[in-house]
Amino acid sequence: MSTLADVRPLVRPAGSSRRSRFSRFTGLTPLSRLDLAQLGPNWYAAVMGTAIVANGAAALPVRLPGLIGFGEVMWALGAAGLLVLAGARLVHLTRHREAARAQLLDNPATAVFYGCPPMALLAVGLGTLLLGSRVIGTGPAVALDAVLWGVGTLYALIVAAGIPYLMITRHPVSALEANPTWLLPVVAPLVASACGPALVPHLPAGLPQQALLYGCWALFGIGLLATLVLLPVVFTGLFHSKVPAPALTPALFLVLGPLGQSVTAIHQLADAARPVLPALAPVMLPLAELYGVAVTGVAVLWLAVALTANLRARRAGMPFAMTWWAFTFPVGTCVTGASALARHTGFGGFTGLAVGLYLLLGAAWLLAAGGTAAGLLRGRLLAR
Repeated sequence: MSTLADVRPLVRPAGSSRRSRFSRFTGLTPLSRLDLAQLGPNWYAAVMGTAIVANGAAALPVRLPGLIGFGEVMWALGAAGLLVLAGARLVHLTRHREAARAQLLDNPATAVFYGCPPMALLAVGLGTLLLGSRVIGTGPAVALDAVLWGVGTLYALIVAAGIPYLMITRHPVSALEANPTWLLPVVAPLVASACGPALVPHLPAGLPQQALLYGCWALFGIGLLATLVLLPVVFTGLFHSKVPAPALTPALFLVLGPLGQSVTAIHQLADAARPVLPALAPVMLPLAELYGVAVTGVAVLWLAVALTANLRARRAGMPFAMTWWAFTFPVGTCVTGASALARHTGFGGFTGLAVGLYLLLGAAWLLAAGGTAAGLLRGRLLAR
């Protein structure tokens, strides 16, 4: 399988072109030298990772001074990043069509990252409703979230069906070379199912609310069952071929994504069902708690495995790559999942787990954001 986009180590190629006076004087690369032909859908992971820091702040079962204000700043940063990246991708898709076509149709290692754009839209949309409403007002926040959720959900369904279709019919892939990035396309519907219930109270009572809630349950089923099908394939690839490159080791964290997101989703669905589906509500909350406890246990176990493997790879000289953003969003979904468990069960252990995971998420975001900024400024990412 070909290598992932932007996984290569941050080393300037030999024989690189002449640097400008600005570059020679400062050691930095001007933004005008960025090569958007290299821009792939994996860059949306930076928006996802930033938005989940904001959403995690809103979900935490503790209210520390300044936490919501910090969340608002991170939401604004994620929304700005989404706008900038969407504009850059539009340039990429119009001016570099062959490169874009190759990323989707000819390179399975980059095609799976098409699961990132819908998740970025959904995460920023939820943050707009949870945090942005204090900044732009409730009405505009609901409207913007509705648009982002609708577009993101449609995008997620297209990707969840389209990328597996390409893998079956076109991409040269082998189950013995599977890795956790294969989960990205099918996790997107789970994200939609977790974000959609927040819009339910803002719809007219009756059929509109019920339709959205049932739709979110369907999205939950799509994402969960597709994940259950793919996880054995992913583990087969890991056991057979190991992690193919040190810079891919952070991708092990992606296994946490469907675990934490499904726990978050089932709790959000249970909350939304109380006023909308009162006959089912008494069953949904106990189901959510039992499912959440069991899956959170698996997530904590896998977190230990992923952390150990990445510390080992780091000691062996693992270079920075855009895969480091895998440290963020999957851990963030575990934050929101543990927060939901703490809210519903009242058990202090889940509160402590949510806070500890959020601190880990903050440290991971600093590592990924710092590495990305340094890579762009020093011409090691997207440089001509």
